[in-house]
Amino acid sequence: MAFDESGKIWFNGKLVDWKDANIHVLSHVVHYGSSVFEGIRCYNTKKGPAVFRLQDHMQRLLNSGKIYRMDIPYTVDELCQATLDTIKANKLRECYIRPIAFRGYAELGVYPLNCPVETVIAAWGWGQYLGEEAIENGVDLGVSTWRRMAPDTMPNMAKAGSNYMNSQLAKMESVMNGYDEAIMLDYQGMVGEGSGENIFLVKDEVLYTPPISSSLLGGITRDSIIELAGDMGLEVREEALPREMLYIADEVFLTGTAAELTPIRSIDKIPVGEGRRGEITKKLQETFFKVLNCEVDDEKGWLSFVEG
Repeated sequence: MAFDESGKIWFNGKLVDWKDANIHVLSHVVHYGSSVFEGIRCYNTKKGPAVFRLQDHMQRLLNSGKIYRMDIPYTVDELCQATLDTIKANKLRECYIRPIAFRGYAELGVYPLNCPVETVIAAWGWGQYLGEEAIENGVDLGVSTWRRMAPDTMPNMAKAGSNYMNSQLAKMESVMNGYDEAIMLDYQGMVGEGSGENIFLVKDEVLYTPPISSSLLGGITRDSIIELAGDMGLEVREEALPREMLYIADEVFLTGTAAELTPIRSIDKIPVGEGRRGEITKKLQETFFKVLNCEVDDEKGWLSFVEG
């Protein structure tokens, strides 16, 4: 989605004009990918604009920074308030939110600790990541030749900018091969995740998803779906999944802040189930979106309202 570039961005504690939120070209992050970030959504619910699992996202941002020895100089509460302030300043009722912390301008070299840590929060209008029709009709995926990083190479638990160079390769390959998105295997050849989403499959009314040890990011939407599925009485198994399980699954879907809960209709040109959204996927979608739209009580405390 294109930016309108007319609003405000929270930059190191101050709201600045969009055009003034700049960094130096010799900032450490430009050359070495030294950033950690989050993707968060604000929904225009029946009770007003509300951010989904804001505190959990900001805690993960700080955790990512800790893994990379990046001391982000704000608390979870301060970052949450800054997010709400940014949404208000931009008069947004529904938006995508991008907090990011990165190594700034001081010196160049692989060693990063002499460079300052900059913290930014931006928000803008954004629709469905994989298209408006994807939520109902599903998308076509291909298994990428690019694998997720082994745990002793890059920390997959950190949502770091550098990790997404790996994702870019898989995403570009999938689009060039005529797919909407990629499925990436882990370092052992087991199912990992998409280029920017977690993956679930349904087989014989049991919900499966790869474990964190399969080189994937512990998604907050992933966690939400596991919890909602348990509430619905579904059996959920987190276990290593061989590639061929994707082909014989009854249903497969992606989860993520951008993708929300998107069904998969084919993998490597093999139809998933009946080649359309399955019943369990549909029920999980309906339950999930009821929470996001305040059609049911927010019993889990997942929503942070922008006003009040």
